[in-house]
Amino acid sequence: MTKVGIVGCGMVGGATANALVLRGAASEIVLVDRNRERAEAEEQDVLHATPFARPAHLHAGDYPDLAGARIVVLAAGVAQRPGETRLQLLDRNAAVFGEVVPAVLRHAADAILLVATNPVDLMTLIALRVSGLPPDRVIGSGTILDTARFRTLLGEHFGVSPQSVHAYVLGEHGDSEVLGWSSARIGTLSLDRFADSIGEPLDARAREAIDDGVRRAAYRIIRGKGATWFGIAAGLARIVEAIAGDERAVLTVSAWSPDLEGVPAMCFSLPRILGRDGIRHTLLPDLDAGERQALARSAETLLSAGGARWLP
Repeated sequence: MTKVGIVGCGMVGGATANALVLRGAASEIVLVDRNRERAEAEEQDVLHATPFARPAHLHAGDYPDLAGARIVVLAAGVAQRPGETRLQLLDRNAAVFGEVVPAVLRHAADAILLVATNPVDLMTLIALRVSGLPPDRVIGSGTILDTARFRTLLGEHFGVSPQSVHAYVLGEHGDSEVLGWSSARIGTLSLDRFADSIGEPLDARAREAIDDGVRRAAYRIIRGKGATWFGIAAGLARIVEAIAGDERAVLTVSAWSPDLEGVPAMCFSLPRILGRDGIRHTLLPDLDAGERQALARSAETLLSAGGARWLP
């Protein structure tokens, strides 16, 4: 039985509660928002879906109601505006976390913090510093959604299920993210070998289209509907599920990464093994020289965008 708190009941917070219910990832969900009426409305809306999904106890509450939560999803903050980069959100959302994180830990000191607020890598770093928790218990959603987009688009190109595609997006959840082409596999085959085996080329134009589809997806969605919430909510629910079930699943999430073979220390996404106590191990995929340089640049982008101010 897993109790999960969600702080911030905007589009992402509400959709995450719904995804948790649909996946059966939590037995109890507490919704906290500075607008209590909004939290209560989300609670009722999601509660009415439980007959079609999995049973769960939902209630709107305040920080004391988070007591006993194993995982607290931090979705509080201001939303990304059309045309605004995730990094431009930093100062506004850092102030929010300065209030929210201590309030959470006063009542749920043993919880794992799961950060959804953008810019998620820098907000994960801020949550780590403000909380004082060990790095394995402060996890950002990172590139879990970008990785899903990468696998989906590769699957569409080759006509295979994305569940059979093993590929990762690394680094920043943002413009400098790194698509790991060289380590990507379909089944056991590299992309080039798979392309040859089925007679479906993966030329430069196709790679560029896939890269653009992954890297620019959020901007297109925000331009069309104002914000993104369904995809990231599913990703957050998957992370909760992996932790609650002690799955030891490998997921690309953001967390503190010490200096890795020339890549500066920073919070960014790498494949990590998630279990009951949070992050168990961090993996560094095989990267070619260009990808390794791009990963270093991604970390440097985060440092120059404000991360240096929050380094331990």
